[in-house]
Amino acid sequence: MVTIYPFAGLHPSDAAFPVVPSVPYDVISTDEAALEIAKNDKTFLRVIRSDAELLDIDSHDDRIYERAREMFAKMKQDGLLVSDDHPAFYIYRIVFGGDIFTGLVSCVSVAEYEDGTIKRHELTRYDKEEDRTRHINAVSAHTGQVFLLYKDPGTVHACISALADAMQPFGEYRSAGGNLHQIYRVADLAEIAKLETMFAGIPSLYIADGHHRAKSSVNVCERRKAGGSCTPNAERFMSVLFAHDKVKIYGYHRLVRDLAGMHADQFLGALSLRFTVTPIKRVDISKNVVPPAAAVDGLVHIIHLYLGGRWYELTCPVDPYADAITRLDVSVLQESVLDDMLGIADPRGDPRVSFVGGSVPLADVMKAVDSGEYSVAFIMQPMTALGVIDVADNAMIMPPKSTWFEPKLLSGMVVHEIK
Repeated sequence: MVTIYPFAGLHPSDAAFPVVPSVPYDVISTDEAALEIAKNDKTFLRVIRSDAELLDIDSHDDRIYERAREMFAKMKQDGLLVSDDHPAFYIYRIVFGGDIFTGLVSCVSVAEYEDGTIKRHELTRYDKEEDRTRHINAVSAHTGQVFLLYKDPGTVHACISALADAMQPFGEYRSAGGNLHQIYRVADLAEIAKLETMFAGIPSLYIADGHHRAKSSVNVCERRKAGGSCTPNAERFMSVLFAHDKVKIYGYHRLVRDLAGMHADQFLGALSLRFTVTPIKRVDISKNVVPPAAAVDGLVHIIHLYLGGRWYELTCPVDPYADAITRLDVSVLQESVLDDMLGIADPRGDPRVSFVGGSVPLADVMKAVDSGEYSVAFIMQPMTALGVIDVADNAMIMPPKSTWFEPKLLSGMVVHEIK
């Protein structure tokens, strides 16, 4: 069963909330972060992307992590970041478009990650894992949240939402895109105990986004234990918990630079030996996914293709005996097309393939192909949250970039110190 922990959060001061929060470290390049810092010297990017201010130094140099530590200390000293006096849970609410997403910010246990109570569905890369391990260790804080799902029995999300509805946020930030991010404090002891009891009845949590942040937190705990400096706070890491049916999942599209020497007609001919290839006359490019031509109830793989200014639908039957991974559309695409036809065996490392989150409009994907930068785009249908949970429950690992979860969380709305 799941254990959640309140904590005394560090967060922007009232005056600093409009300027401190930032996008997470892993969705912005060094150069992009440098431009943002030049425009706003109070941004939390100065902590989580300290390499953007030391452009002439290797990104893994010790000075990068020392800079992060110094900037974190400076933001606290300058009063941009202030700490609560008592432990609390926090509610993180995001409003954009017609959607409202409400999650509970809490700490969870490193031990429950290690014993499988907190389940994962992706592999981590050592270089990224080591970078965040060194960062967390240097600043002695979890500066970003791990996005976790829970299977809601029908009462937990309603309780969290009701708590937020009854309060005023103590801080909010509006992003450049117009999305409103709000944070609420749950400090009443009775309400804290109620939430703890509710989650104690939930058997598992599932990492939706933040596999590297979670594993890096585990690494920090282990290293501090080995060095005799581990605190109870270092045995936990910060997360935001969302009900499985209250998030959005998009597909993760693939853009490929060349057709391995084939011209378009040859490529379509080779595809027709593996799939039924159907031309599509019209696609609504204001959307971010191509709807299937017919309801298939999970019995048919569906992949959409943009090639030579035209759209196609690729379909083939799902193997009824396949396991949860083999049944994924991304698995079929990887094995039958990217690897077998195009020679892209390592999608994580091959520069011929790029990934585009499924919330990106189709018009942008088409532009990338029409410009000649890429030869073909593969548009993937979204998985369901229960499909992701099924993979994790079976201790399986999905191919890289299988899911794009919404909402996207900011860093710096609340921070968990581990001293």
